[in-house]
Amino acid sequence: MDSTEAPKKQDKGKKKKTKKPKKDSTAQGENGDASAAEKAEGGQADSSSQGAAFPPTFSLSEVKNKQRRHLMFMKLKQEKRKQKMQLKKKRRKEREALGDKAPPKEVPKTIENQRVYDETTVDPEDEEVAFDEGTDEFSAYFNRLTNPKVLITTSDRPRGRTVRFCEQLATVIPDAHVYYRRGLALKRIIPQCVARGFTYLMVINEDRKVPNGMVLCHLPDGPTAHFKVSSVRLRKEMKRRGKDPTMHSPEVILNNFSTRLGHTIGRLFAALFPHDPQFVGRQVATFHNQRDFVFFRFHRYIFKNEKKVGIQELGPRFTLKLRSLQKGTFDSKFGEYEWVLKRHEMDACRRKFQL
Repeated sequence: MDSTEAPKKQDKGKKKKTKKPKKDSTAQGENGDASAAEKAEGGQADSSSQGAAFPPTFSLSEVKNKQRRHLMFMKLKQEKRKQKMQLKKKRRKEREALGDKAPPKEVPKTIENQRVYDETTVDPEDEEVAFDEGTDEFSAYFNRLTNPKVLITTSDRPRGRTVRFCEQLATVIPDAHVYYRRGLALKRIIPQCVARGFTYLMVINEDRKVPNGMVLCHLPDGPTAHFKVSSVRLRKEMKRRGKDPTMHSPEVILNNFSTRLGHTIGRLFAALFPHDPQFVGRQVATFHNQRDFVFFRFHRYIFKNEKKVGIQELGPRFTLKLRSLQKGTFDSKFGEYEWVLKRHEMDACRRKFQL
């Protein structure tokens, strides 16, 4: 019999080799053509150079050493400052070269110039505003029918810093008198003030031996404002201050009281001082409103020449934050409040101000 060879069986463990599909030459783009041309010329691209590996983003917080991290931060800050100064010089040279054709300077964005418009903003030329000014509680003062007379007192058992603060306020406000409270309630003090011809009652409260509050009550019909007091600096704590103020009536400057509420608070401050300032004393009391914080400063000025004016701070200085405005005189239980600060509602938007 003829012997026939049996077909060899394939091993189960071995897999069949699959042929890789050839790349379509038409599917190559411009990059493929360029690489083919390079290969034809004999210069083959390195596999590592095809995908450029950039270093990951680096932050200073990854540096564990505190001193090294601080030095690196200071160097980075200096480099940014140098770049900023170079850009500033470049823009200045361009503006000088262009002359009158130079574009206007860019106005920086701040919280003040991006303020949310308030419907209660006061227009000085509005007839309704003029009518309100002629009939409100301060009309007698602005019509020069009354002269301001202020009584300054404190909370019960005041400490030395609060007492000195009241004494220095009495030197700033003309015709102001400081009296010890002696534990009397404000409801009993107000009728006595009205009987003696006082137009204002100012109460300075304290906490932990530091002044922290002010109640300003206009007499005899109100209104009454409650302020938070902060950043109090007496005259001895100020650097390069001038001599003590004189007895002359100062000028009063009110800044940025634009809403109806701010207009009322501004008139409340203005009625503290005599209507006719004495310019011989060259003293100025300033109430500057910025982001609903009222900054008080007291200066003396001098004219050096036609263009330059020198100013010298006399003190004291402090900051006020309005908490509430009450109609009528002080009454904590049955008083009618015209405005009350609600922090979680009113301070939610940083660009919306009340004053």
